[in-house]
Amino acid sequence: MSVNLIRELASVLPPEGLVTDPDVLEAHRHDQAGWAAAGVPGVLVRPASTAEVQAVLRVAAALRVPVVARGAGSGLSGGANATDGCIVLSLTRMNRILEIDRRGLLAVVQPGVLNGALKAAAAEHGLWYAPDPASWEFSTIGGNVATNAGGLCCVKYGVTGDAVLGLEAVLADGSVVRTGGRTVKNVAGYDLTRLFVGSEGTLGVVTEATLRLRPRPPPATTLVASFPTLVGAGAAVTEIMASTRPSVLELMDRTTVRAVESFKPLGLDVESAALLLARSDAGGEQGVAECTRMVAACEAAGATFVAHSADEAEGELLLVARRLAFPALERQGATLLDDVGVPLSRIAELLAAVELIAERRGVLIGTFGHAGDGNMHPTLVFDRNDPDAVGRAKAAFDDILRVVLDMGGTITGEHGVGALKRPFLAAQLGPESLRLHHAIKSALDPLGLLNPGKML
Repeated sequence: MSVNLIRELASVLPPEGLVTDPDVLEAHRHDQAGWAAAGVPGVLVRPASTAEVQAVLRVAAALRVPVVARGAGSGLSGGANATDGCIVLSLTRMNRILEIDRRGLLAVVQPGVLNGALKAAAAEHGLWYAPDPASWEFSTIGGNVATNAGGLCCVKYGVTGDAVLGLEAVLADGSVVRTGGRTVKNVAGYDLTRLFVGSEGTLGVVTEATLRLRPRPPPATTLVASFPTLVGAGAAVTEIMASTRPSVLELMDRTTVRAVESFKPLGLDVESAALLLARSDAGGEQGVAECTRMVAACEAAGATFVAHSADEAEGELLLVARRLAFPALERQGATLLDDVGVPLSRIAELLAAVELIAERRGVLIGTFGHAGDGNMHPTLVFDRNDPDAVGRAKAAFDDILRVVLDMGGTITGEHGVGALKRPFLAAQLGPESLRLHHAIKSALDPLGLLNPGKML
């Protein structure tokens, strides 16, 4: 720990904004990605305003100390992991909803606001904040913006970036930039808002977000279908997406279905190759028509069981299996939750490839995810105390990423690159795109102090 660093930070922050307790630092070393390397931070700062964030970054620049911005620590790629001697900049104290404009359909929030808190506040005005990552109850808006988080509803309503109208961010030198605005359409200049969304704290620290709200959708109709083959499930997905606009379209493979049924018996068909869950929130006759088309698509693709309900409570019960997917797999051992995306036409091919990798490597892998946009989560389950099992799981993880790239897919759909997938980024981007990435990073952070070792 640098005495000079602590002294300089103490001169610009109140006592409650500066933490050096080793136990607290330990708790802020890493996010939820167990395999990603994490260093030991030199200090934790908790600014309460944009001005205090500016002051911290100016001290960091003057002393050449790396800064790792952090929200709730719910990330899954090591994007918030500390480096040795760094400043961990926690934004959890900047947790105010500054404005909800009902007529303008927008909210202005600080980065430490919880996704769930914004949803609740919007609901009080009869509105809805759509992005819904699985961690919505405890993840922060700042973290959601940093990774461009998705969720179940993104198949119809888009990911976090589709809800961001404008941002305020502090750059590495302590200067403040505002991007976008309060309008839905805005093409004045380069799209800097999109540049910062998903940049994982490597280009600047987001200190305010202007977000799009929507009218609350009508009650949904929910559908569940079982398929004897992966090919059939894949065919149903492509036909549903070609003929309707589902608000949810999720898929679980056989391994995941069996894990869920073992965890909480729901009467699921454990012999089925895949389980598909879909929703339409169009409401009225349009919702009925959409559900009818989805049922027809499933039956035409060979579904052995199809059920649907317009009752809200029954619909939630049908979605219980999907919500239990990760907890059920996690119960069987240590897990590594992957996050990949492939073209819709290749979902069945991906699932089959993952099954082969699991068999070849001797690793339990359950796959579930957002079939409607091709974003799937192969989840590796292994014994953390068995070095051989860990080695086989790591090899399987790499195999999956290579297969995805061969399919023209992406190594991450919503969790981010972080430290975990950094070795594979160049293979996806190619040399010229990677060079452009480095040029942008150098222009905004010439000293390389913001979240070093992540993404690039």
